[in-house]
Amino acid sequence: MKILQVLPYFFLSKAEGKPVGLIYSLLKELVKRGNEVTLYTTDAFDKKNSRPKNFGEYLELDGIKIYEFGSLGKRLAYILRFSPSMIPAIKENIRSFDVVHLQEYPTFQNIIVHHYAKKYGIPYVLDAHGSIARMPERGRLWWLIRWLFDVAFGYGILRDASKVIAETEVGATEYEELGVRKGKIVVIGPPFATHEFSQLPPPGLFRRKYNIKHRHIILFLGRINWIKGLDFLIKSFYQLAQSKSDVILVIVGPDDGYKSTLERLINELSLSDKVLFTGFLDGDEKLSALVDADVVVQTSIYEQAARVPFEAILCNTPVIVSKNTGAGEDVKRIDAGYLVEYGNRNELKDMLQRILDNPAEAQRKTQRAKEYIKTNLSLEQGVGKYERLYADCMAAKEINHAE
Repeated sequence: MKILQVLPYFFLSKAEGKPVGLIYSLLKELVKRGNEVTLYTTDAFDKKNSRPKNFGEYLELDGIKIYEFGSLGKRLAYILRFSPSMIPAIKENIRSFDVVHLQEYPTFQNIIVHHYAKKYGIPYVLDAHGSIARMPERGRLWWLIRWLFDVAFGYGILRDASKVIAETEVGATEYEELGVRKGKIVVIGPPFATHEFSQLPPPGLFRRKYNIKHRHIILFLGRINWIKGLDFLIKSFYQLAQSKSDVILVIVGPDDGYKSTLERLINELSLSDKVLFTGFLDGDEKLSALVDADVVVQTSIYEQAARVPFEAILCNTPVIVSKNTGAGEDVKRIDAGYLVEYGNRNELKDMLQRILDNPAEAQRKTQRAKEYIKTNLSLEQGVGKYERLYADCMAAKEINHAE
């Protein structure tokens, strides 16, 4: 199959200069299985502005052709990954692909792909990755912008997709709330490149690099964004630190516009010496952070699936996750960790205390979950589900043409 993947952005490994993340791992696996894979993306996180921008120029890595298009303004890049230079490339080349896979929902690229895919009869699938909900918590202006997107473009994108992918039943419900038929929704839990966790870095590397002398590390890994519930985590950590002096909160991930707000909160709580921001880490650096942590906490207001918690478990580290999220659904289903109500600071503080005081109990739960993930959620198993989905979309197209 000739597959076009449209991804709003990707990060490069500091060590190898290659894209990283689950989606890129999936693309590599698709290539290994004999598919031709092309990736269209933007430079939203290419701070050095160093990668090819003109169509016709591309990187070829691991058999994947990667075309990166310039974003028009970094603020717009964050909102819609706005990249008008992608328009002629999609217009001229979309007919050469058998199927298109759109990653995330409210993006400029999806508007363009929808237009030309519908015009030329090219099937496409959409994986919203948790970006489908309007999130009234973000404020009226943001809600209005999302509503306008939905009315002007989004409903059409969803209506004309061959299939939409949800990672959990929470995600499936969100699609239904925007009018997507149940028969169009496919639930595919995100697979994991479990082989990447077969040889973990030795303990202590992360601690030594950042000169961490505290006994216990509480770790967050992800984008520094309001939706991740980091203010809730910091306030709960503050309560823990009042009675436990040997703890440090480490926040690993790129700033998505929320770091300055957190820094003000940290200063107000006099926690500057107990909170560490490392920025984005990948490869062995990320694994070292997960290995050295005593517990990984994901206190999101909303989270589609338990990617980071399951990565932590593969590094033998216990996890705490917010209830009533897709991640909470994943963790609860296989009893992989501990759940707390978002906003309940006492509950989170007590859960952190419990894990730190009872590491053997937490490890038993973690090891059971690790074996389940390795046996049932590997990348090799998961990629076949995507291939079958693509094939079904192509077959449906042929049937429609025949009729």
